[in-house]
Amino acid sequence: MKAYVFTACGAAISDVAKPVPDGAQVLIRVRACALNRADLGMTKGHVHGSAGGVGTVLGMEWAGEVAELGPDAKGVKLGDRVMGSGTAAFAEYALADHRRLFHTPSNMNFEEAATLPVALSTMHNAVVTHGAVAAGQAVLIQGASSGVGLMAMQIAKLKGARLVIGSSTDAMRRGRLREFGADLAVNSADPGWVEQVLTATGGDGVDLIVDQISGKLASESLAATRIKGRIVNVGRLGGSHADFNFDLHAARRISYIGVTFRTRTPEEIRAIFDEVRADIWPAVEQRKLQLPIDRVFAFDDIGMAFEHMEANRHLGKIVVTL
Repeated sequence: MKAYVFTACGAAISDVAKPVPDGAQVLIRVRACALNRADLGMTKGHVHGSAGGVGTVLGMEWAGEVAELGPDAKGVKLGDRVMGSGTAAFAEYALADHRRLFHTPSNMNFEEAATLPVALSTMHNAVVTHGAVAAGQAVLIQGASSGVGLMAMQIAKLKGARLVIGSSTDAMRRGRLREFGADLAVNSADPGWVEQVLTATGGDGVDLIVDQISGKLASESLAATRIKGRIVNVGRLGGSHADFNFDLHAARRISYIGVTFRTRTPEEIRAIFDEVRADIWPAVEQRKLQLPIDRVFAFDDIGMAFEHMEANRHLGKIVVTL
């Protein structure tokens, strides 16, 4: 089968062996897959958790049909339309854990379905499970114009947040954040952004920040968080090391929580998928939670899809079809 593989000469489409499901694995005939920032790094040879390096089939999320079942796989049958996340997604066939799947709603095509697994699982875990968002609270999403950021704002609104603030350094993207639940959009590169947040919250600061940027924004985010508020650190696009105001952190009594899928066990990830299904899946089926597709590429043009992502001018998800 053909797959997008990191080789000694960089990422390229190659012929690889079709995988065989074992245990609780399910083999998926992939029809569409979506790009994520971690994929871009892996095309340059970076690792992501235990994944990466020469010989790695790239990709993290996809939608398709169940083609084969491992002997212990349950909850799906041959031919089911599903979407999920895992490794080696950019291929004609991909393996998935049977509990790391969602059944694709009948009102959703493969391209739309491929945009959702990572965003739903990541941001339900960040906003609801660890962020403990509650009705009437104020929420700030740092890096809100990414696919997962757009989903985080929608989930916060779904859960009754009274004020949702999204940050983006790009004017065009900021102008569109209201379409996805933002009541206020701020430019985190503007020295006055913290004051804008404080003004919008009556001087208190937000109850919750979901931070995908970190880096130099870490201490500024502390200043924008209310006393006994929460910051959930999801990403570090702005840098993994920076000054951190420990005194402000202590004075505000802020809960600062780090999350990642890279160090989670299979059972922990299964639990996250179960929580999405139990809590917000009706909203997915009703299309209250969805992501825009910026552009769709054919699999043979997957290199162009990554060039488009690296140009960093897109809003929403970049999808590749097989």
